Amino acid sequence: MCDPNGILKRVFDFFASLLGLVIFSPVLLLCALAVYLDDGWPIFYVQERVGRKGRLFPFFKFRTMVRNAEKMGAGYEIDKDDKRITRTGNFLRRWSLDELPQLFNVLRGEMSLVGPRPTLEYQVKTYDEHQKRRLEVRPGLTGLAQVSGRNSLTWPQRIELDIEYIDNYTFILDLSIIWRTFAVLCKSEDIYGYGWQKKEK
Repeated sequence: MCDPNGILKRVFDFFASLLGLVIFSPVLLLCALAVYLDDGWPIFYVQERVGRKGRLFPFFKFRTMVRNAEKMGAGYEIDKDDKRITRTGNFLRRWSLDELPQLFNVLRGEMSLVGPRPTLEYQVKTYDEHQKRRLEVRPGLTGLAQVSGRNSLTWPQRIELDIEYIDNYTFILDLSIIWRTFAVLCKSEDIYGYGWQKKEK
C-alpha cells in the first residue's frame, strides 16, 4: 500500500493546485466580485477546521451566506431552502464554486486535492477511535465519499468511505477520484443532505 502522505502526492498537490489557481483565476475574480456586489464584505468565509493529526487550520471558502450566519437559525446546519444563503451563494453552492479558494489550502499544505473532507472541532470530538482514523491524512478538496453519493450519504457512511480510501490509497485512485469529481460537479446534485447528527435510516 502506498503512503497517503507521500512525497508524490504532495508534489502533485502543490503543482496541480498552483496550476488550478492560474487557470481558474478569472473565475475566482468573478466569484469574488459577485459576492461583494450581492452582499458586500467579507468576500471569503474563513473557518477553523481540523486537519491531519488533529491540527487546526484556517479553511477558505467564498462567503455564500449572510454575515454571522452561524449565529442564526440552525447554526452550522444548512439545508436547500435556508434563508441565510444569499442569491449569489445559491449559485456558487450549486456548482461548488464556493470551494475554489481551498486551492490555497492545498497549496499551503493544509489540505490535499483528495482526502476526507475537513470537519469542525466539535464534530471531531464525537469520533470514536475508528472514526479518528480520518485524521491520519490531510483533508481533501474532494474525496471518495464526494464521488460516491456526496451529501446524500449519512455521516457514518461518509466516514467509512474516508477510511476505505485511506486503507486502499494509490496515486491512481487519487486520479480516478479527481476525474469522477468533474462528473459529479456537472450534475450539481446532492449538495444538501443529512446534518451532522443524522444517523442511518
